Amino acid sequence: MRLLNSITLQLAEFTERDLPPYAILSHTWETEEVSFQDMQGGEPKWKKGYQKIQGCCIIAAATGFEYVWVDTCCIDKTSSAELSEAINSMYSWYQKADVCYVYLSDYHFGISHGNPLSTLATSRWFQRGWTLQELIAPQSIIFFNRYWKDIGTKQSLRVLISKITNIQVEALLGTSLESFSIAQRMCWASQRQTTRVEDEAYSLMGIFGVHMPMLYGEGDHAFIRLQVEIIRRSTDHTIFAW
Repeated sequence: MRLLNSITLQLAEFTERDLPPYAILSHTWETEEVSFQDMQGGEPKWKKGYQKIQGCCIIAAATGFEYVWVDTCCIDKTSSAELSEAINSMYSWYQKADVCYVYLSDYHFGISHGNPLSTLATSRWFQRGWTLQELIAPQSIIFFNRYWKDIGTKQSLRVLISKITNIQVEALLGTSLESFSIAQRMCWASQRQTTRVEDEAYSLMGIFGVHMPMLYGEGDHAFIRLQVEIIRRSTDHTIFAW
């Protein structure tokens, strides 16, 4: 696993057995995100996404975390093998993080301004496919607005988040996902969107505890493969009702 030093912004590699404590970033992708190649030898500071990485590192360093994980630059996406491993490991990486920082780049307000449900619910973060597992997997989450102002935690906002996402509070706070039917978990994802069709399936592997190879270009068949893998490991027949 590749981590970013929160002080030097240099990348370092660790095995799963020697991982240091780390913070992890959850966000929505936008224009000019910083890639692994940019961090290795490009000019990352000139990209808009660099400020997001800087903000994450500043918060992490201030709270005692030497390392952070950011999906844009900690994965070499030019390597299909590394990308496949990362996607299959993603849920676990968010689960193992000491804290997850959720950066809402399109949310300008503090939670006390206006109606928090109507304003917070409009953030794209609550509509994207990949952020579902990033909401459920970490035990500790801190939400930040676009100015990196703390607007609450998963614990303090649990009722509000449950209303926005239709995810049961118990699932948000760590109850085993096996306690929720396949149909319930599918429902959590039903209103979320991904840029690539295949990611509708790949982003749910952690939610259902399955692993499968990435085959970008297979289109809707990815979701069929996901269902086959779920049926293979589960006796929950609600998948057929779904």
